[in-house]
Amino acid sequence: MNRERIGTDLQDTLIELTDLALQAKQLHWNVTGPTFLSVHEQLDALTDEARAGGDAVAERAVALGQPADGRVAIVAKETPLPEAPDGRLPTAAVVAHTVRVLDTVIERIRTRIAQLDSLDLVSQDLLIGIVAGLEKQRWMFDAQQA
Repeated sequence: MNRERIGTDLQDTLIELTDLALQAKQLHWNVTGPTFLSVHEQLDALTDEARAGGDAVAERAVALGQPADGRVAIVAKETPLPEAPDGRLPTAAVVAHTVRVLDTVIERIRTRIAQLDSLDLVSQDLLIGIVAGLEKQRWMFDAQQA
């Protein structure tokens, strides 16, 4: 088992899920518009999902003897995600941004799922479950753009 390689995949996923959770909460506080309440609550659900996934990924890395680093400075430095816009935002802008961020996270984790196929099926399974939840979240946000 290549624990360092697996640890790198898990660390990268932790960075993305931590940033996703922070962005969802930021957007949750600043969303405005006629569908405010539903988007506000949906962002809370996304925050919870990203936090739970990040926690599971970090614990898996540590169980494999690899460090997990979710410090704010590290997340800010290493995240590949587009930055959340600042200020008060209409629901349409929040939904569009959230879909873009989810697309990025899902695509990157799916790449890791493929890589983990020959490295660690347990970590792969963990990421498959996380992606399933994120894809459901993406579907619910994307449906609001129709």
